[in-house]
Amino acid sequence: MSVQRIAGRYAKSLLDLAKERKEVDAVLQDMKYIKSALKSRDLYLMIKSPIVNADKKLSIFKKIFSDKIQKTTAAFFDIMTRKGRESYLPEIVDAFIEQYKDYKQISTVIIKTAVPLSDSALATIKEKLASSPDIKKNLEFEVMVDPSLLGGFTLEFEGRQYDSSIASKLKDLRKQFSH
Repeated sequence: MSVQRIAGRYAKSLLDLAKERKEVDAVLQDMKYIKSALKSRDLYLMIKSPIVNADKKLSIFKKIFSDKIQKTTAAFFDIMTRKGRESYLPEIVDAFIEQYKDYKQISTVIIKTAVPLSDSALATIKEKLASSPDIKKNLEFEVMVDPSLLGGFTLEFEGRQYDSSIASKLKDLRKQFSH
């Protein structure tokens, strides 16, 4: 079975349990906290390691997270570990966050610009996207500055990308002149 399918199933189980216990938002915060903790290379490698036994992983997990996450999340990790699935934790966290967004009908829009956006420009973009039929009813924005774009912006949402950056237009011109 693929990693994505395993992660999706475990994430769905956790989301269903969180809904039942009315802890969906709290468990989401746990998942975000765990995701940020997994940016530590040592923790990530320990979770993924087939050499470190499951009891040791569970012990370390409890020491790091015991007073920082919900009992539901801690119990879920305990079950995952007993079933030998703890190495899938990073993928399960990502799958949970995606399933949460689907459940709450949240579209994530990633905007990259060459220079920081003004509040009015961001408001205009939000307004245009909110009226699009391809967008879910709630919008979540991630705004990033990428000087390599030279000017303009790129938008990514719902698996689509719109690129109106100067860098991509220059690349297109180079292609036209090289033929």
